[in-house]
Amino acid sequence: MNARATPPRIAIVGAGSLIGEVVRERIEAGALPCTSLVLLEAAGSPGRVAARDDDPGRDAAAPEASIGDVDGYDFGESDLVFFCAHAATATRYAAAAAQTAWVIDGTHAHRDRADVALVAADVNPHALDGIKSHGLVALPGSASAALATALAPLHGLAGLERVDVATYHAVSGAGRAGIDGLAADTIALLSGKSARKRPFGAQIAFNVLPLVGALDEHGVSDEERRLADETRRLLGAPGLAINATAVRVPVFFGHGLAVHLQLARAFELADAIEALKRGPGLRWVDSTAGEPGPTPASTALEPDHVEVGRVRIDASRDRSLNFWVVADNVRKCAAHNAVSVAQILVNKAR
Repeated sequence: MNARATPPRIAIVGAGSLIGEVVRERIEAGALPCTSLVLLEAAGSPGRVAARDDDPGRDAAAPEASIGDVDGYDFGESDLVFFCAHAATATRYAAAAAQTAWVIDGTHAHRDRADVALVAADVNPHALDGIKSHGLVALPGSASAALATALAPLHGLAGLERVDVATYHAVSGAGRAGIDGLAADTIALLSGKSARKRPFGAQIAFNVLPLVGALDEHGVSDEERRLADETRRLLGAPGLAINATAVRVPVFFGHGLAVHLQLARAFELADAIEALKRGPGLRWVDSTAGEPGPTPASTALEPDHVEVGRVRIDASRDRSLNFWVVADNVRKCAAHNAVSVAQILVNKAR
């Protein structure tokens, strides 16, 4: 797309996914003006109605928008393309689309590629400096985006030396299947029936599963590996020691992270809290007055922020800090980040 004032022509691949729906919602709300908006899915999904009947803000008289088949789409007709669903679809189409358009890939298809910018808009927007009129941008996983957003201001304050983190992944991280699985297990168990154990391979309702993703030969899950690798890249700290444990919990939306870190230089607790309060994309939640601090339920009220609370000194180690992080994995960490990256690219081209 050449530098111009004309709004971009946008396509959303995976428009019927949880993330795709929120990206579309934000665009239609005016966060990203466009000349046209095309909704696409891989084979098997075209023709689905993208508008939700239970959306109270939808004009009942307005025509319903259908989702087209990505296989027959000419990406030369778009200036900006979001990939929001399956990594296999992004693997097949994203690189070719990036020859003529900005491509923002929210799947894990291109996150490991050193030649593709990995961007969280609140953390490393400068990584977009090399993207001109077209190109491919990868987005980090939701837990990585939340963690890096919380760590960045502390890294700037006193330098990060080590991070230990336990993540508590909401079921929506597995898409609609995860939401349906938790709902079905809950209904079955409350009805005196057996849980169906899908899609996580074990009961998720009223349970906690100490595994997100598949294990490698060392017993590390791919989510734990990605969390460490992506956070290092986002922070520009390739040598940072990160030890992660990823857990799945029976929560529909909102990843939680218990963070324990050691900083390279001495700091005051008040300065650390002030840095977190000023951090881009962060919302400080004071939990000193008997309140529990941020929770997945509270993110529904502030879906566009990463919430931080329970900040305290770790007296067992020098220069160490403990705190709690919660973020809406679908809205803030995925869809909001995708649209924010697009806004930066569009604004740069004007």
